[in-house]
Amino acid sequence: MTETAPVVATGVGQDAPVGSVGRPLPGVEVRIVDADGEDTFIGDAGEILVRGDNVFVGYWNDPEATTAVLTGDGWLHTGDIGFADESGFLFLSDRAKDLIIVSGFNVFPAEVEDVLVSHPAVAEAAVVGVPNARTGEAVKAFVVLEEGATIGLDDLRDHTRANLARYKCPAEIELVDELPHGPGGKLLRRTLRG
Repeated sequence: MTETAPVVATGVGQDAPVGSVGRPLPGVEVRIVDADGEDTFIGDAGEILVRGDNVFVGYWNDPEATTAVLTGDGWLHTGDIGFADESGFLFLSDRAKDLIIVSGFNVFPAEVEDVLVSHPAVAEAAVVGVPNARTGEAVKAFVVLEEGATIGLDDLRDHTRANLARYKCPAEIELVDELPHGPGGKLLRRTLRG
């Protein structure tokens, strides 16, 4: 990320596990914290904070934005959700802005999306949180089917129920022709929330 000029961790020259972004570079500190700012246990997901000489000092002429992401003692809130394994390898799970909270439980959209695309009829999926009077938020999925594929929504719901905890399962599934992507191909979940 730009604010870390731009590298935090690397797997180059290491026996990094599949899916890991590697270990922090020398001189770069990484913490993973829960919603209360407390360090998480190994393997538990939380927001990734970074501190080191590579971290920027602030946004140009924008002290309010700087204060929102940079603590007084130099920790940068990256907005990334991830975890570290017992060997110190870092894994990214999702973006904090995309986190869905259902009845107080965290739902990472990427986890639900991975389950949906594991179905042979699904080409691509995007998951967002939508307001729900009973649970605070609920999971909504937008699904693009493989060309020529057909599937009932009940079959997709059954597939998610077989692979996810109940609170992570989409309360609503909408079949769409395509999903929004940015110029670099990144899925733009924020455009689906409206």
